Amino acid sequence: MKLLVLAPEAVDAAAVRDALPGEDLSGAEVLVVSPAINPSGIRFWMSDSDDAIRRAEDASADTAEALRDTGARARATTGESEPMLALRDALATFPADRILVFGSGRDGYRAEDLADAGELGVPVTTV
Repeated sequence: MKLLVLAPEAVDAAAVRDALPGEDLSGAEVLVVSPAINPSGIRFWMSDSDDAIRRAEDASADTAEALRDTGARARATTGESEPMLALRDALATFPADRILVFGSGRDGYRAEDLADAGELGVPVTTV
């Protein structure tokens, strides 16, 4: 399985397993993308994204490490703050056969943020 995980915050392996019942993550190739989301509009408009990028790097690295501990071949990267753009960018270089989108806490995605996910040509599961 080639799994693309989009998560604005770090996610543990148990959460990924729970979202994909019956799937074995051992040996799966996984790309974890954490979007660089600015917590304030002022920082966004001032192009002050250093903290957002640092948080995204930490979240994706922590998630990938947790998945590697279960036997998955996982790597981490950061992505655009807009979820559909982040997914399209990732799919350009990582031909996933399944997408798992986590949206939690204050950085969670709204339903309209992912309204076009069906157009990606890959099954999308949102958690």
